[in-house]
Amino acid sequence: MTRHCAGVTAIAAFVVLAAAPLRAHHGNASFDTSKRVTMKGAVTEWIWANPHCFLKIDAMDDTGGVRNWALETQNPTAMTQRGWSRQAFKIGDQVTVVLEAVKNGAAIGRIVSVMLPDGSTLSAGNLPNTPPPGQ
Repeated sequence: MTRHCAGVTAIAAFVVLAAAPLRAHHGNASFDTSKRVTMKGAVTEWIWANPHCFLKIDAMDDTGGVRNWALETQNPTAMTQRGWSRQAFKIGDQVTVVLEAVKNGAAIGRIVSVMLPDGSTLSAGNLPNTPPPGQ
């Protein structure tokens, strides 16, 4: 019986340790997390899907041209817990987005928050009424 328990424990430990690298795809390596960018733009698409939702907006760049930005956030379940919905955006909505852009200068970023046309704000961070870690 002791050998059986030791075998089950060893298999369980292996499964836990082997699963750890699977979480790594959510890394911060491509994003410049040291600074946040704020931009105003018009919604061109709102993709409410797993594994990540995407907000696409047309926004003016530094040269005066318009770029279409692909802005990532979390999955629909996590976003619903933060007050987001499938109907949160309509094509043409003018929004102000705070984001962490990718380091290579592409028009890609991770959403921190979005101010809607009515002035309300959706946050992609901590759950509402949840204090930040360490407080």
